[in-house]
Amino acid sequence: MVPLPFRRGLLVAAVVVVPAGAAPLGAAPKPVVRFAFTGDIAMVAGPAESYFSNVSLDLAGDVVLGNLEGTLTDRGSSKCGSDSKDCYAFHAPPSYATYLRNAGFTVMNLANNHAMDYGTAGQADTVAAVRKAGMVTTGRPGEIAYLNIRGTRVAVVGFAPYAWAQSLLRIPDAQALVRKADEWADIVVVTMHAGAEGPHHQHVKPGTEMFLGENRGNSIAFTHAVVDAGADLVVGSGPHVLRGMEWYRGRLIAYSLGNFLGYRTLATGGASGVTGILQVTLGSDSSWVAGDLVPETIAGGGIPRPDPAEAAYGLVRTLSREDFGKRAMSVSRAGVLRPPR
Repeated sequence: MVPLPFRRGLLVAAVVVVPAGAAPLGAAPKPVVRFAFTGDIAMVAGPAESYFSNVSLDLAGDVVLGNLEGTLTDRGSSKCGSDSKDCYAFHAPPSYATYLRNAGFTVMNLANNHAMDYGTAGQADTVAAVRKAGMVTTGRPGEIAYLNIRGTRVAVVGFAPYAWAQSLLRIPDAQALVRKADEWADIVVVTMHAGAEGPHHQHVKPGTEMFLGENRGNSIAFTHAVVDAGADLVVGSGPHVLRGMEWYRGRLIAYSLGNFLGYRTLATGGASGVTGILQVTLGSDSSWVAGDLVPETIAGGGIPRPDPAEAAYGLVRTLSREDFGKRAMSVSRAGVLRPPR
């Protein structure tokens, strides 16, 4: 039996068609791993007890990963000068890691452009806080997060185009790290921080993307290369807007999950406020089982909450079709994700 989407704990009745060759009725179901992913989380001091209170039911899974866009520290110096008008540096108290863990997160990606906002001391404090709260990190050079989920071995590897992260600009090196992870793991997940930022950059286009003078990587070349090397699922962040989803060689690539928490930090208007939680279930053999996109919004205050307009559905559906054609993931009216036929 194919597991149904697991968001919000709803009891769903459905007729399940068992494909030819599937295990007979009554046979033990094959082991699965449930994942949940969010986009950018930029934490600052504020009403932290309510940052994730509206969406914690959706942050359900064996592996729940967010992109920590900033630092958890009381030390270090901001990268921004006192007279800077176009520089942004994010930090929150180290104790805020507990709010992340209590919300359901198990893995935090540190491969992004704000991981060193408060220097090496700030990064060290962030890693220590995340681990003290019972989570693991990924994204620094050579770093692989290893997890064992009921006997299924999962590896998570983060990439970004920065010196303090495992580089996505050096694609052969990225492939080598994915192959290393794949030697141990049954399922390899790659998270990337790539692409130009803002509502004018929602489309995934071939070639290198530049933004503010920075090389933000070639998303298509990178994602296809890491799948070729053994990645079973690729999830992106960085553009601060949702992007389309592609089915490549039997693997899902979600190019950007947009913003997720931006209280007094990230833009929240228009497309910047449309977001979602990606939920994916894979078999222990890395095969696709089920997927779901949960629509959320951070419009207004920058704190995520369910989106009654369900804008993420139509947005991701349209972008996927326009950017990937026959390779586009299908997004149903209820947010169920299905590979193309």
